[in-house]
Amino acid sequence: MQKNNLNSICIVGGGTAGWMAASLLSSALQGSQIKITVIESPDIATIGVGESTVPSIMDFLRTCQINLKEFAEATSATFKLGIRFDDWLEPGAQFFHPFGRVGQDVNGFEFYQLWLKNVIDGKATRWLDHSPCAIMAENQRFMLRPPPQQNWVLNSYSHALHLDAILAARYLRELSQKRGIERIEATVDKVVVDERQFIRSLELNSGTTVTSDFFIDCTGFKGLLIEGALNIGYEDWTHYLPCNRAVAVQTENTSGLHPFTVATAREAGWTWKIPLQHRTGNGYVFSSQYCTDEQATDTLLKAVNGKLLNEPRIIPFTTGRRKKIWHNNCLALGLASGFLEPLESTAIHLVHKTLVHFVRHFPDQDFESHTEQAFNQKINIDYQEIRDFIILHYCISGRDDTEFWRWCKTMPVPDSLREKICLFRERGQIEHIPGQFFTIDSWCSILEGMKVRPKKYHPLVDAFDEQYMVTLMQESAHNVRDTVMKMPSHSDYIQQYCAVKKS
Repeated sequence: MQKNNLNSICIVGGGTAGWMAASLLSSALQGSQIKITVIESPDIATIGVGESTVPSIMDFLRTCQINLKEFAEATSATFKLGIRFDDWLEPGAQFFHPFGRVGQDVNGFEFYQLWLKNVIDGKATRWLDHSPCAIMAENQRFMLRPPPQQNWVLNSYSHALHLDAILAARYLRELSQKRGIERIEATVDKVVVDERQFIRSLELNSGTTVTSDFFIDCTGFKGLLIEGALNIGYEDWTHYLPCNRAVAVQTENTSGLHPFTVATAREAGWTWKIPLQHRTGNGYVFSSQYCTDEQATDTLLKAVNGKLLNEPRIIPFTTGRRKKIWHNNCLALGLASGFLEPLESTAIHLVHKTLVHFVRHFPDQDFESHTEQAFNQKINIDYQEIRDFIILHYCISGRDDTEFWRWCKTMPVPDSLREKICLFRERGQIEHIPGQFFTIDSWCSILEGMKVRPKKYHPLVDAFDEQYMVTLMQESAHNVRDTVMKMPSHSDYIQQYCAVKKS
């Protein structure tokens, strides 16, 4: 059997995506003898505002053999148990999207179905009373999950990180270089493409020419390789998600470190608040059709607390993705592959997921088209799932107090999402495909938070004894609260476990 393995991979662009790729590939390709090079331009600034993550960040750290405590200290991280949504249903209303499980399934029935029957029977606890992460967040509690135990509560929660994206990229760069990744500090002047539409080489402003078997494009929105050289095209999703700009600013911390992101609905979009150990990240994601840059900046500055640490920065974007994320010998990663607004903090997750799919479909120099096609199908499904979940937040909102929110009332909804909502409204069920990121509990949390209540529950749930159901709900809620209240506070845990060392 003839081997035709890759000998080299060139990552173009540093930043979070570039150094995540270098870190993961340096672990995954260990022993393969494949040379990995990163070309990082000193003249091109990174976006650096992707500071909120989802629990898959823990999988990334494990794959890269990175010590969590060390990484948290280096990136000024705090822990994240979910997202609190303020004013989305209506001004003054609040709900929470927790990570981890909500309740326990019984005899093959989803917990939501059992809970829903109790609601209809008028004997309900709150949905979130059964979520360890929600009760931890409400009470500002946190501890890393211990090894598997009999207590289901301790086995059911998960967490992500809030982190400084610039510090994270710096940490991953140092780690990658220690592992033998070559870093070239230069700017790409020209991308040379051969007659087959494969990238042959890169001409740098230093006068050097770099050749490689495979290239990973981490050049941000412009997509220097995937779009600039290969003209792959972009699938624009602005008709589904009209927010196309963000303004971001950093402030001093003024209060405790809450273990969740806050997303607050505003006149023409929403603002974020992300607490780090040394500062708070703030931003306003908005639609330029309903709001000017000046109005957005004014809204954000009125909403923040604490002294400003930098000038507000406008970031334009177009929601969507490349028509192909892997084409020939080029993979687009991070902002070069596409952009979904950061409402559910999925940017870093998509970088990780893209790399996981890439390693599973890793090519040799034959570059079989079916391998590339299988990869693109997988990552396209991931993008579509996240797109639909983000649209959900807008299309079921009860707000109609501004032109933007009135547009959301009648906004176009993909068939894939419409079918999901219809099934839920009928009988509280969510069709879930194995491998999807957002769980049934996540969908139920958003829909329940927005007061979308099904007409009925699964008919076979009536077979359960009524008193058993009431007792089950009461014990479930009691076990969650009892376990959570024994945990330390989030701030105390950070101080003991991963406080940033004073320089």
